[in-house]
Amino acid sequence: MRAVIMDAPGQITVGEREDPRIIEPTDAVIRLTATCICGSDLWPYRGVEPADHTPMGHEYVGLVEEVGASVTTVKPGDFVVGSFVISCGVCEICRSGYPSKCIHAEFVAGIGTQAEKARIPHADGTLVATPGMPDDGLIPSLLAASDVLGTGWFAADAAQVGPGKTVAVVGDGAVGLMGVLAAQQMGAERIIAMSRHADRQALAREYGATDIVTERGAEGAARIKELTGGLGAHSVIEAVGTEESMLQAIHATRGGGHIGFVGVAHEGVQLPLDQLFFAEVHLHGGPAPVRRYLPELIQKIWDREIDPGKVFDLTLPLDQAAEGYAAMHERRAIKVMLTL
Repeated sequence: MRAVIMDAPGQITVGEREDPRIIEPTDAVIRLTATCICGSDLWPYRGVEPADHTPMGHEYVGLVEEVGASVTTVKPGDFVVGSFVISCGVCEICRSGYPSKCIHAEFVAGIGTQAEKARIPHADGTLVATPGMPDDGLIPSLLAASDVLGTGWFAADAAQVGPGKTVAVVGDGAVGLMGVLAAQQMGAERIIAMSRHADRQALAREYGATDIVTERGAEGAARIKELTGGLGAHSVIEAVGTEESMLQAIHATRGGGHIGFVGVAHEGVQLPLDQLFFAEVHLHGGPAPVRRYLPELIQKIWDREIDPGKVFDLTLPLDQAAEGYAAMHERRAIKVMLTL
């Protein structure tokens, strides 16, 4: 099968990999309809993480081709959306609402779903079938649910977004924009998107942002305080993962407020504990438990209540994946969908 391979940082090819097959009775093999490039895929592309002939991709939708003998919730012919983390769905941690920390958890990035097919372990706990066969117009939104929508939703949930609250969103990438959408859906009274890019500001407003702040760092946090009567936001979504963005989020949050952080931090990112201590805010985040939210999000998409697929502003065939990576790296695209 054709698959995207990162031969080395900055070097993307579409080569051949062995077709997946059922190995464990809990597996499913799916033929992918669409996949995409994530902001986290840019870390190895930029050399921040190692890459050596690495299969790429962890967001995916498609048709089930084959299932193992133990799989009961999906069957061949079903159209499915899968989480970017494998989970069994039955262990104590899964049942508590944190499938991303399942005792069997593995990141789908290790499987590589920028490809024609994929073997998904623990299919019952990872995949969710749609109510029927979706029309082509729903594919982008369903694909978004696999990671960025679910991650933005978790960030808003972790930040305790709700009616009457002011929410600030740090980061205007796909996840930050999905955080804006989630905050609007959860009833936030005011949503402040922090962005310097006109196209992303426009989409943030379409998703429900009421204010735009262009300042960053300490100036950005000060601007949030200014807009909130000196108090800070009730809820802050952090969707970047740098030291500056986390400190911006902490300083933009009012005392007793909540931060949902989903930006992936890398080696060297540190937080001054004294500033965190005296901020007196709640912190909750990490890899999003997307599987927890998938049934609800799929239904909202199916009923046309939300349209997260607008976050894909460039669509390319799988064979042009290298151009997709370059476009995101150069910020010519917010998020790239790859079709098969």
